[in-house]
Amino acid sequence: MKKAWEKYRPFVPIGLPERSWPDRVITEAPVWCSVDLRDGNQALVEPMNLEEKLLFFKTLVEIGFKEIEVGFPSASETEYEILRALIERNLIPDDVTIQVLVQARPHLIRKTFDAIDGAKNVIIHFYNSTSTLQRKVVFHKEMEGVIDIAVEGAKLIRELTENRKDKNMNITYEYSPESFSGTEPENAVMICDKVMEALGATPENKVILNLPNTVENATPNCFADQVEYFCTHLKNKDSAIISVHPHNDRGCGVAATELAIMAGAQRVEGTVFGNGERTGNADIMVIALNMFSQGIDPKLDFSKMPYIKSVYEKCTKMNINERHPYAGALVFTAFSGSHQDAINKGIAYMKDSGSEFWEVPYLPIDPADIGREYEPIIRINSQSGKGGAAYIMHTNFGYDLPKAMHPEFGALVKAECDRIGAELKPDEVYSLFEQEYLSIHYPYNLKSYRLIDNNDSTTEFEGVIRYRHQDYNVRAKGNGPVDAFFSAVKSIGIHDFEFITYSEHALSSGADSKAVAYIKLRSPNGSEIYGVGVDNNILIASIKGVICAVNRSMKHAKEE
Repeated sequence: MKKAWEKYRPFVPIGLPERSWPDRVITEAPVWCSVDLRDGNQALVEPMNLEEKLLFFKTLVEIGFKEIEVGFPSASETEYEILRALIERNLIPDDVTIQVLVQARPHLIRKTFDAIDGAKNVIIHFYNSTSTLQRKVVFHKEMEGVIDIAVEGAKLIRELTENRKDKNMNITYEYSPESFSGTEPENAVMICDKVMEALGATPENKVILNLPNTVENATPNCFADQVEYFCTHLKNKDSAIISVHPHNDRGCGVAATELAIMAGAQRVEGTVFGNGERTGNADIMVIALNMFSQGIDPKLDFSKMPYIKSVYEKCTKMNINERHPYAGALVFTAFSGSHQDAINKGIAYMKDSGSEFWEVPYLPIDPADIGREYEPIIRINSQSGKGGAAYIMHTNFGYDLPKAMHPEFGALVKAECDRIGAELKPDEVYSLFEQEYLSIHYPYNLKSYRLIDNNDSTTEFEGVIRYRHQDYNVRAKGNGPVDAFFSAVKSIGIHDFEFITYSEHALSSGADSKAVAYIKLRSPNGSEIYGVGVDNNILIASIKGVICAVNRSMKHAKEE
């Protein structure tokens, strides 16, 4: 790439010192128009077949789109086919307007009007390219010639509409100066003024003026300046609906759209998940959920995101990237220890405070609002911290580990991740917990037991303890079950352990519920270690926790 950059001309921003869009705030959703079935479909390696298009159309309606561009019926038989199927099978709801695209060429316009026959609500979207570059290298025309093409197309469309007034069709006009962002702003305004005049636009019968960022060739603020210039210089703005159609060549399609709305755009054309030519169109799903995250009703429903995603992938044969905003498999997932800890605390805060607002760090929206599950929010690998493993144990399996136990178990999990060099799934985290805490019965194992409450407020423990491969009968009194147990097992080598902390909770509810006890002991060598016990009887769970801690202490001492 050395010196190759010199052959590119930088985009020259328009002068707009009086711009006002930077001070505006988006407060409501624009009119949305999906172009998945036309712009999105034409960019696919394998274009959708009829049944795939019908499924996609149905899904767009379910999401809540009221305007859907269904194709370019004058371009091919397959494009014509989808339109006729929708009309003849009566698949278009009365509150949904279909949109058809056509070049401003007379024979194509006439064929398009034949194709829409029988539809109730239709947007006739016609266009011709106006950019400086295309006038120079493609059409070899001056601006006057380009204006003539648009105006003649507008006149024919108006004439054909008048001829269909007896068919109860509601026809709306839309004009796009294609490559608007590459057109001199004064020329873009001039051609749209003349098209509106030819179409007879009025405040009661507005014309949609669609401003395509056909090839994104500048930063989003430059596009916003162009949109604001257009809005402030158009003669009869009250007779127009200002629409934008941004592309994503610089990866800024969403940003360009949001700034364009601030600059005066009232309507947005784009695709769900951003499919389209080259790097795609503006992603309507992302823009809508960005608004949603700011407390604005987007007027679209993505609460069934997994289903919408599956339809998209089935129909387009394309996969949604794991990092795609809102929809990607990993976008609500934290591997980092500090992120996991913050998310864990945020979810606990929401539960404890009863806050009416979503206040969880690192999660801009509640995954449940778009049909995502909480289970994969925290995933465990070598980068995870002590709180991540505890979150998995609590969320997936009901074990609410004491906070002081998090470092101990987190270190075990991290060591296992390092050992295998991969992520641990929740079941694998539980398996490690079970192996380290619940299934450690050596060298001491509780074979049988009986607790006796005495009249003098003491408790007596009586049982059989297997030490290594031999059973021992033990019995002793204490101030409680755990104290009695410690007294009883001194005779078989368990002594000089100091009891530090104890906590418990139910693992489940109902008659067959189990309880879990977490016991922290200080071993004879001064190290601190946890044990875990599970039983239907919480007192026995505590004793099992003590034995677990003792066994783990001896195991670790041997390993050292």
